[in-house]
Parts: sequence; structure tokens; C-alpha cells
Amino acid sequence: MLSITSKSPYALRALVELHRRAEGSPVPIAELARGGEIPVQFLEQLFATLRRAGVLRSQRGVKGGYSFARPANELTVLEVVELLDGPIGQDATGVFAEAAGAARSVLADATVADVAEAEAQAVRAPMYHI
Repeated sequence: MLSITSKSPYALRALVELHRRAEGSPVPIAELARGGEIPVQFLEQLFATLRRAGVLRSQRGVKGGYSFARPANELTVLEVVELLDGPIGQDATGVFAEAAGAARSVLADATVADVAEAEAQAVRAPMYHI
């Protein structure tokens, strides 16, 4: 129904980290896991799913790692969630179907690049202390 497991938030955190670090060259998964405070083995499973779906590319070797197969500004959070956790609200009815529709809409409107930019702005936001 409306089930989002820990897979999606962790994957999104790592994809945002990849977006920040990627300058055309692959980023090692260990760096992404460390930057996002995610267990490496768990992230490997998530990224394998995203690679098979055509979201990511992997490169082996000394200069290996992961990179986006498509621009981060074209990859929606909804796509990531549904690849990892399945369709949102697939069997929902009534008010739950409405809630699922609202969730789908919000997630479809946000891209990985949008999330990275929002997080960067939050870090740069001035803090006022009294």
C-alpha cells in the first residue's frame, strides 16, 4: 500500500552524494557509503538494482565506481522509490488511494538534483541565535 522501506532514503542519500561528487568520473561505492553513513554491503545491493534498471553505470578497476546513466535532474525520487520498494499505493483504495496519489505527486516532482540543491541551500542558510 504506502510502504517505503529504509532502502529508498538510503539510496537517495547516496545518489545525492554521487551527484555532489560526480564530475563525469565514477565514484567508488566505499566513498559514497562513507559520505552517506550507509553500510557498504547494503549500498552495493541498492546500487546493483539501480544499475540493472539503467539509472546508474558501474566501472570496474582502479578508477572504477558508479556514475549516473542519466542526468540527476531527470531522475525522480519516485522512480528511485518504486525501483527499490515497488509501486506506491498499488492496491490502495479510498482515502489511502488519495494519500498514495499525493505521495506519488510529491515524489514525482522532486529529482535527485533538486534534493541535492535543497540540502546544499539548507547548509548555507544563515543561523540566527538569540
